[in-house]
Amino acid sequence: MSGLLALLDDVAAIAKVAAASIDDVAAGAAKAGAKAAGVVIDDAAVTPKYVHGFEAKRELPIIWRIAKGSVRNKLVILLPAALLLSAFAPWVITPLLMMGGAYLCFEGAEKIAHKLWPSEAHGQDADEGVGDPAHLEEQKVAGAIKTDFILSAEIMTIALAAIPEGGFVTEAAALALVGVGITALVYGGVAVIVKMDDIGLFLARRGRLALTRGFGRGLVRAMPVLMSVLSTVGTAAMLWVGGSIILHGSEELGYGWLAEAIHHVAQAAGHLLPQAVAAVEWLVTAALDGVFGLALGLLLIPLAGRVIGPLWALLRGTKAKPGH
Repeated sequence: MSGLLALLDDVAAIAKVAAASIDDVAAGAAKAGAKAAGVVIDDAAVTPKYVHGFEAKRELPIIWRIAKGSVRNKLVILLPAALLLSAFAPWVITPLLMMGGAYLCFEGAEKIAHKLWPSEAHGQDADEGVGDPAHLEEQKVAGAIKTDFILSAEIMTIALAAIPEGGFVTEAAALALVGVGITALVYGGVAVIVKMDDIGLFLARRGRLALTRGFGRGLVRAMPVLMSVLSTVGTAAMLWVGGSIILHGSEELGYGWLAEAIHHVAQAAGHLLPQAVAAVEWLVTAALDGVFGLALGLLLIPLAGRVIGPLWALLRGTKAKPGH
C-alpha cells in the first residue's frame, strides 16, 4: 500500500509540473502574441489581395493553401532556427529584430509613398490577371507564401524575444502555439473577410425578411470601406511596431536617448489628463513610435531602390547566367 501511495504522489507531482508547464506555455504564447499584434494586423491586411480576381469557388482553397504554407514556414523552418539562435547565439536576436523592424518601417512607408506619389509600377498590376488561371493561382500562392515567410519570421522573432526564459520544451511549445494560433487567427479572419461580400449577396437575394435583405446589401456596400480601413490600420501597425522594435533594440544596445525622450513626452502628455494617464501615455508613445518608423522608412526607400535592389538583381543575374 505504501508503494502505491508513493506512486500516486509521484503521479500527482508530475501532473502539477505538467500543469505548470502548460500555464507557462500559455502565458508565454499570450505575451508573445500580443507583442506580435501589429505584424498580425498587417498580415491580415495584406493577404486578401492574393485572392482578388479569382472565382468565388477558388477563394477558400487558395487561402487554405497559403495557410498551410504559413504553418510550414513557422514550424518547419523558423521555429527550429529561432530555438537554435536562442540556445547558441542569443545576442543575434536583438539585431535580427531590428532588421525586421526596419523592414516593417520600409514596407509601411512605401505604401504611404505609393499612395501619395503613385508610380508606374502600380499600373503593371492590372495586367497580372491575364493568362492561365491555374498558372496565375500557382504564382499568387507562391508569392503569398514568400511574403508570409518574411512576416512570419518577424512574428517568431518577436515571440522568441517576448517569451520568458524557460526550458527548451516550454519555449518550443510556446513558439509552436504562437505560430499555429496566429496562423489560424490571420487566415481564419481573412477567409471571413474574403467571403463576407458573398454572404451579403446571399442575404440580399434570399433573405426572408426585408431587414435581412437590407443587412445583406449593407454588408456588400461596407466591404470596400472595411478593406480600406483594414489596409490603413495595417500600415499604421507596421510603422508603430517597426518603430517601437528599432527604439527598444537601440535601448538594449546602449543608444536609448530617443526612446527616453519619447517616454518623457508621453509622461508629460499623460499628466495633462490625469483621468486617463495610462491610455494617453500609450497613445502618445505609439504615435511617436509610428512617426519615427515612418521617417526611418522614408529614408530606407531610396536605399532599397538604388542600392539593395540593384545588388539583389545583380546577384540573381549572376546566378541565372549559367543556366542560359
